[in-house]
Amino acid sequence: MSLTKLKNYAEGKWVNGKHEGETLHNAVTGDAIFTASSDGLDFGAMMDYARTVGGPALRKLTFHQRGRMLKALAMYLMERKEYFYTVSAFTGATRVDSWVDIEGGIGNLFSYASLRRVFPDERFYVDGDTAKLSKNNTFIGQHIMVPREGVAIHINAFNFPVWGMLEKIAVNLLAGVPAIVKPATLTSYLTEAVFEEIIKSEILPAGSLQLICGSAKGILDNIQTQDVVTFTGSASTGRMLKSHPRILSESVPFNMEADSLNCCILAPDVKTDMPEFDIFIKEVVREVTTKAGQKCTAIRRIIVPAGMVEDVQIALGKRLRGTILGDPSLKEVRMGPLAGISQRNEVREKVHLLARSQSIVIGDMEHFEVLGADKEKGAFLPPLIFLNTAPFEHTDCHNIEAFGPVSTIIPYNSIDEAIQLAKMGMGSLVASIVTQDDDIAKELVLGTASMHGRILILNADCAKESTGHGSPMPMLVHGGPGRAGGGEEMGGKRGVMHYLQRTALQGSPTTIFKITNVYQQHAKQWESDVHPFKKHFEELVIGETLVTAKHTVTEADITNFANVSGDNFYAHMDATSLEGTIFERRVAHGYFILSKAAGLFVDAKKGPVLLNYGIDEARFTKPVYPGMTIGVRLTVKEKTAQEKRTPEDIAKGIVKWLVDVYDETGETVAIATILTMVRKKNQE
Repeated sequence: MSLTKLKNYAEGKWVNGKHEGETLHNAVTGDAIFTASSDGLDFGAMMDYARTVGGPALRKLTFHQRGRMLKALAMYLMERKEYFYTVSAFTGATRVDSWVDIEGGIGNLFSYASLRRVFPDERFYVDGDTAKLSKNNTFIGQHIMVPREGVAIHINAFNFPVWGMLEKIAVNLLAGVPAIVKPATLTSYLTEAVFEEIIKSEILPAGSLQLICGSAKGILDNIQTQDVVTFTGSASTGRMLKSHPRILSESVPFNMEADSLNCCILAPDVKTDMPEFDIFIKEVVREVTTKAGQKCTAIRRIIVPAGMVEDVQIALGKRLRGTILGDPSLKEVRMGPLAGISQRNEVREKVHLLARSQSIVIGDMEHFEVLGADKEKGAFLPPLIFLNTAPFEHTDCHNIEAFGPVSTIIPYNSIDEAIQLAKMGMGSLVASIVTQDDDIAKELVLGTASMHGRILILNADCAKESTGHGSPMPMLVHGGPGRAGGGEEMGGKRGVMHYLQRTALQGSPTTIFKITNVYQQHAKQWESDVHPFKKHFEELVIGETLVTAKHTVTEADITNFANVSGDNFYAHMDATSLEGTIFERRVAHGYFILSKAAGLFVDAKKGPVLLNYGIDEARFTKPVYPGMTIGVRLTVKEKTAQEKRTPEDIAKGIVKWLVDVYDETGETVAIATILTMVRKKNQE
């Protein structure tokens, strides 16, 4: 019987490999189900297609347009998730395992779609504060970030064929960079199933994504300086790829997220009758059994107080014995097989290596039961827990990772020892600390953070809503130092910036303003005959300024504001208490100055301005005393259109205003950025 050939997607079309290629198997039954081959693909042409077709199309879109594109794609894929669950079953995943992979991956698309709101509705991003570079404010500096004009090459691991792809492309697509996805061949049939639906949706511009299901050997020979390479997998393979001559000669960013010897620490304050003990046991069991332990974030080292080893071993044994291993399609089954026979054999080899220096105390690699399947034909392996009673002498558990349902109990005698043991993994993606004592938590965090990319602190307060040790979150960085690869991905805005080029601009305030569409203080302004609060969102022009009438501050102003606000701080109300301060006499409240400024620039009649949306930043730069006269320059600083959430919603946008309050000498006494929500003239 001929097997189904997985298709590659290259240069805008589906392509079959010229030869049969590698045979892929059902992890549960061992039956051959697919073949995968990339023979005949021209990797150089694929990369040129991404750079010349996909890149320009994505860069024409703003961050907001790209974010809405991701949202549409996420909704489209979510409607088809049950089909993905069906295919995922071939990998040996339970429904819960598949949920993490499939809906977790789609969730990343939703998260990065929402992230568009922290970026401007522009094709570039203005990064950080303006740098003042001259005495008279005619020369300034500002960083901007633009999409890299290359292609992202994503080389992913076998264990999360959906999440691994979607969590990466969500970031590069929001940044405006196309990608070529290379999933691990072992489970690439699930990636292909999702990818095919992405292409069918026709949501992404041509050239945005391409797929290689077979081998990608030689693809790095074609990379150029504007490209980005990401890798998830073993540390040894990652190091080999990272040292590729083209990576070095072209200075190509290479982000590596490698499997690591993550740990979970039971703090010395936790006793068996505390809820934190149960939390600890549940967390370890979940990480050993979810995806059959095939997670780069799985707990490999269980670090516990020496006096608690027996209690932990008994509790883990009891829970793990209740974990039914077998065909994940059966509702009783809580743990399926590994992704393939090759993976099972590799884990067995690593277990034998670990057994040279420590003993298995829970589980038996040869004698175990499987429900609804043949344990030899399928890639089954039971949970295995080692005990290492001399972890500073027998260090294999800190160096050898069995990428399956395998972990080691490690005792410690002091917090310093626990910290030392955690760091002996030489760089990890994640560590967990279970404690009720926040002082202990702080000591452990500060002691271990240098060797970990993420630390989860668990107690009874947060355990119910915690996403768990093994769940990287889209808005937090995923990665770690040393063995974990030394890179980071996701992380919200931080992740997007990996695909952007930061460039420092230097010039006059007006020139920088014209380039960035963000008004810069001291740039040229112009006044309109119409009050800006009478203008709709579309009618407001960045840089237009209202120069208000002036007001002379009196002691009565200060007293009245104190009475209204309740702010009777001595500097405002007690002239006899100012000796030794920076003030010469009673000083006006800073918030009075801002309030009075609003009174000067606000147009009271009903108009397009719907509400005050907030203040981004405010500074009081010079004391204002009774008798001083203040005025305001109100300038349109930046505009961002908002999307209508429903057809009945009001079409509107957010306008940022620079509020420059100055005194009779012309010197700024207060400066702030305020936001208003402004109705659009066009309500369609």
